[in-house]
Amino acid sequence: MKILNFNFKALCLCSALFFTLNANAQTTTTDTSKPRKQLFELSFGSTMLFISNSDIQKIQDAAKLTIPTNTMLFFAEFRPQMKTRIPVFLNIPTESKQFIVTVTDSNGNSKQSLVNEKASITLGTGFQYRPFQVTLYGDTKLEFEAGPLVSAGFDSNKKIFIAPLIAGRLMVKKGSDFVMYFGGSYAFGVNSIGILYGTGTIF
Repeated sequence: MKILNFNFKALCLCSALFFTLNANAQTTTTDTSKPRKQLFELSFGSTMLFISNSDIQKIQDAAKLTIPTNTMLFFAEFRPQMKTRIPVFLNIPTESKQFIVTVTDSNGNSKQSLVNEKASITLGTGFQYRPFQVTLYGDTKLEFEAGPLVSAGFDSNKKIFIAPLIAGRLMVKKGSDFVMYFGGSYAFGVNSIGILYGTGTIF
């Protein structure tokens, strides 16, 4: 419910920003015969990260289940061409990384325990390519984009890490400005799988 409320507020903010920019553009544009080129996307959403990396070797050895970590996703994308995109994203964790592990005491008895580890804020950018666009009905279109990215953050020892990843999004575009998306990512090296979704506006 909190994620739904967050996405609704983000959508309202994106819509307000779009209409403001659109109004300014109309007042300064004199040639209305040419369609306005849309170069940017601004969106807000959420990411669920299935993080398996840890600096605690005992946790790595004993971990039976990694609980997904929820993060707030702030996403902006520059679109110099119709099929070429340059995204910039920021993931802010709203909770710690959690592992359910099996621990054996001195008597040989085993029990499950919940272990918490601080999750890092990550910032990244890269390149995305849109291979296709399909018209569903009217002015509603389905798009897919994917490509290589790189992200950076701090590990539990407060050291900077850099991880290459591959990511893709399936987007439903309504009209010329509103977009909803669902996608995924995989970060090499840290073995992190992510599920992302959100809403945004194109201007």
